[in-house]
Amino acid sequence: MDNDENKALKTSYLLKRFIPYFKKYRWILVLDLFCASLTTVCELVLPLIVRYLTDMGMNDLESLTVRMVISIGVFYIALRLVDVAANYFMAYVGHMMGAKIETDMRKDIFAHLQDLSYSYYDNTKVGQIMARITSDLFDITEFAHHCPEEYFVAALKIGAAFGILAQADIVLTLIIFSLIPIMLVFAMSFNGKMRGAFKKSRNQIGELNSQVEDSLLGVRVVKSFANENVEEEKFRRGNEGFLKIKREAYRYMAGFHSTVRFFDGIMYIALVTVGAIFMVYGRIGAPDLVAFLLYVTMLLNSVRRIVEFTEQFQRGMTGIERFIEIMDAPVEVDDTKDAVPIGDVKGEIKFDKVSFRYSDNNRNVLSNIDLTVRAGENVALVGPSGSGKTTLCNLIPRFYDVSAGRVLVDGKDIKTVTIRSLRSRIGMVQQDVYLFSGSVFENIAYGKPEASMDEVVQAAKDAGAHDFITELPEGYDTYVGERGVKLSGGQKQRISIARVFLKNPPILILDEATSALDNESELVVRKSLERLAAGRTTFTIAHRLTTIKNASIILVLTGNGIEEQGTHEELLAKEGVYFHLYRMYSE
Repeated sequence: MDNDENKALKTSYLLKRFIPYFKKYRWILVLDLFCASLTTVCELVLPLIVRYLTDMGMNDLESLTVRMVISIGVFYIALRLVDVAANYFMAYVGHMMGAKIETDMRKDIFAHLQDLSYSYYDNTKVGQIMARITSDLFDITEFAHHCPEEYFVAALKIGAAFGILAQADIVLTLIIFSLIPIMLVFAMSFNGKMRGAFKKSRNQIGELNSQVEDSLLGVRVVKSFANENVEEEKFRRGNEGFLKIKREAYRYMAGFHSTVRFFDGIMYIALVTVGAIFMVYGRIGAPDLVAFLLYVTMLLNSVRRIVEFTEQFQRGMTGIERFIEIMDAPVEVDDTKDAVPIGDVKGEIKFDKVSFRYSDNNRNVLSNIDLTVRAGENVALVGPSGSGKTTLCNLIPRFYDVSAGRVLVDGKDIKTVTIRSLRSRIGMVQQDVYLFSGSVFENIAYGKPEASMDEVVQAAKDAGAHDFITELPEGYDTYVGERGVKLSGGQKQRISIARVFLKNPPILILDEATSALDNESELVVRKSLERLAAGRTTFTIAHRLTTIKNASIILVLTGNGIEEQGTHEELLAKEGVYFHLYRMYSE
């Protein structure tokens, strides 16, 4: 994702992708623009009133009665009441439309993130994703509301002002209006540079988020090594990098606004000097010059708002671009068009000439694996780190797709069944237990969200977790802390086992589930795992070889694939790779 940070997408393409989000709210948008036109009419009327009263005062003062003036004042107050009501609608309902569009986009991006494969998260920082799903989309609320409104109002004001002023004096009108495109050309020369700077700023804040998240999640490691100064220095470099990018962005923005202010002055002095000369020669009268000044002031305010909105526009475009980059990230593992739910699963698993390599690597992690596991068998995987044990197991629930060959469950190629139905039949207990920020009950019930309290308690009893849970301050309602920080390693592991008991899957994957535990905790957890594995097809990845003696079959994986396979006794008798691994472990 970060590799593309300098490749800006075309504004027309970004708008084309963004506009469909207005579809649900098109009538709100129509009403918002209608209200914008009402406020514009109210602004356009005031210069006409001033011009009329000035003309009457100079040329026909006797006809200018108090009653007429009061009538005009009442009429204008009525217009202002309309303006207030229209402006309230624009400020409240219009902004809510933008907020709803932001909400829809956040829902879409989160749903897409749920669909993205492991490989995407292997190469993308969570802090970058967080920046795109939160702060990037905040600017879209303002953009979605103000973008159509501001440009619509500006077009109305410029068109109406041109028509009214042209009737007074077409030459003076053309002189004034000819300066607007020149001003826009100069101002917009900063536009692309601002866009690039804003995008770099967003990428850097994502990097900063990643760094902060990394440091805070690893705060216990930081403190144990007394490396607070190291983290502060890393943060300082990232923070100053962000400041450098902001400095660049603000330099372009300053040039942008300075250009607009310069042309403001040029337009005013052109109007005053040329208008005064025209008045000397009798081309226009004083009321017309006053009207010109009022309309040019209104015109410049509109142009200034458009110019000021350009900064917001660029922020919105940057947010949309970064949103699209995630939405366009391909879902590498997805249901095929004719995929069907897998139905009841007995648990037979077959690897048919399976090879696998990661997308960013040309070397196979697994090559030509042939393996059949009968339903209910307990298969143990051993071998040196990097031999592909975890990768082999990750192919069963389709966390990755095979590069060649097939994986079959009960004789069905897993690519022909829906991913949700497949994964709902598989339970996993991993070494690095992840508990969500919430209660013990919520974390166990994650295995079956609709589960009752009785079902959760029974699962906890099966996992050997009930006793310690009832001793916690609030029992099953106890808050476990972020990532389960308030619990010990053994307690977290037993909660994760209870979660799988509640899920009750026919296929089980145990990925070094006890390797990080002390001996006492390991004994308790191992008994829980034995109860969990009973009657299920189980794949156990283990470094502690004494824990897999009773496996139905042991597979020894090396860089050459499945080097050996057999029972514990058979492999010891061969005196091969397993024999040497076991002897080394025993020693």
